[in-house]
Amino acid sequence: MDPKEKELLVAILIATLLVVSVLIAFIAVIIRQQAKYRKLAQQKLNAEILTLENERRRVASDLHDEVGPILSAIKLQISNIKGRDDSDIQIIEKAGSHLNKIILNVREVSNNLMPNVLLRKGLDAAIYDFIQKFENTSKLKIEFKANENIRYSQNTEVNIYRIVQEIVHNAVKHSQATELIIALKMEPNAITLSTQDNGIGFKQLPDAKNGLGLINLQSRSDILKAVFSSEIQRGKGTKYLFEIPID
Repeated sequence: MDPKEKELLVAILIATLLVVSVLIAFIAVIIRQQAKYRKLAQQKLNAEILTLENERRRVASDLHDEVGPILSAIKLQISNIKGRDDSDIQIIEKAGSHLNKIILNVREVSNNLMPNVLLRKGLDAAIYDFIQKFENTSKLKIEFKANENIRYSQNTEVNIYRIVQEIVHNAVKHSQATELIIALKMEPNAITLSTQDNGIGFKQLPDAKNGLGLINLQSRSDILKAVFSSEIQRGKGTKYLFEIPID
């Protein structure tokens, strides 16, 4: 090989190395930007859900501690009114009946926003309470298994509770299930939440109403830094598994 050919070969090698170096640097920049974007997106999601839960807690507290007592006081005042005739008595009784319904609705809304039993007694008790109330108004039969009644951090309990709520509603609205099994277990290094229904399954694509529930599950899972997996098959039901690291 003459000197000119060697020089050409060296020049080609140098050019190739430069191109490869530029490509590697470009790919590294893209990877760093994607990682930064994912981190920022996760932080934004965490902040949004935290704000949502704080607002729910505030509104629930206002309804329970302020609006509820005021309505009860009004009801007491109305019940003490003495009617002059049967017509007045009927009006007073009807007003008292309407107030009773309003008080019950306020309590229900407050409980839906932030279940008092979740804050007082913990996750297991809150899930049992939610299941009992849900079965009273639905054909879905739910079996809940929990091996230990352990208190976790409030953030963990609230997000697991919301996940259970979402799964139950998905089982009815989308999977059309009649039976659902929910298992919550404490493992050595994690909390596992697994569910299985006997429904028809539904699409995993987030391009319809069906997908929104899955997006919500993934969002809550991300906040808990959980490993989330699902098995959804047409006609064969739906399975979910969440492995949540212990905080």
